Amino acid sequence: MLSSSDSNWLCDPVCVNVGGEVYTTTLDTLTRCRDSMLGAMFTGQIPLLRDKQGNVFIDRDGKVFRYILNYLRCNSLDLPRDYSELALLRREADFFQIHPLLVELERKDREPHSSWCSGALLCVDVDSVARVLHFNYKRGPENYELRSCTVHVHTANVFCTSPTLIQLLCSRFSYEQGSVLTAPQAEQTDLRLEWVPCPPELPREQHTRHGYLELSATPQADGNASVPVHDTHHFIAQLLRVVLPEGFRVDLVTPDPADILNCHRLRCVRY
Repeated sequence: MLSSSDSNWLCDPVCVNVGGEVYTTTLDTLTRCRDSMLGAMFTGQIPLLRDKQGNVFIDRDGKVFRYILNYLRCNSLDLPRDYSELALLRREADFFQIHPLLVELERKDREPHSSWCSGALLCVDVDSVARVLHFNYKRGPENYELRSCTVHVHTANVFCTSPTLIQLLCSRFSYEQGSVLTAPQAEQTDLRLEWVPCPPELPREQHTRHGYLELSATPQADGNASVPVHDTHHFIAQLLRVVLPEGFRVDLVTPDPADILNCHRLRCVRY
């Protein structure tokens, strides 16, 4: 930690490390709002912390900071058409106490969702197949019994023209063993899920041995409690909880438009 006098030898360009993301800018940009946290930091009112490379370090969300920095540069809030993290951006703007940006975010939040989110298409195909599973049940040492049970294999194939929504779905749905995607891509537009609930008559170790996965959903973005997804009926219900608040509207349901939760194909659009 350096004293406030450290700011005296700051000169353009200034490198700022925000949560691991390094940005290069000018003192004029960083002090554009003099009464903000950044204004205080870079005018010597608050001591500066530096990383090993000598960059000024700020322990905040680095990816969100790019929008804050661009706002200070241009005095304009320019967000991607399908940006869905306004709450996070608002929290960061509040931390840095950039009041004009907070006012702009409040105005943006009052706008109809479709006025700042791009149009997008979402297509979902779900299917369920019942299979008979034969397994050895251990009754005792070297005493095995051949048993059978029915397992239901559920699949969901999701396509969306908005990669942001795919990322959001990946954060809301998860397997018991972890993420639904081992290596999600930034511009990914498709998602395939396959899950098999464990029936009561199937020992848990047999369920794991056959490579079956169980699916769960987190109804709220900031919630810790997850709920099991028993079948495609529950999957569609949880999916709608995610996509409807994002501005999507149901456009097509097959085979029975009156029975959306038991559909085989669902299409939603955002205009």
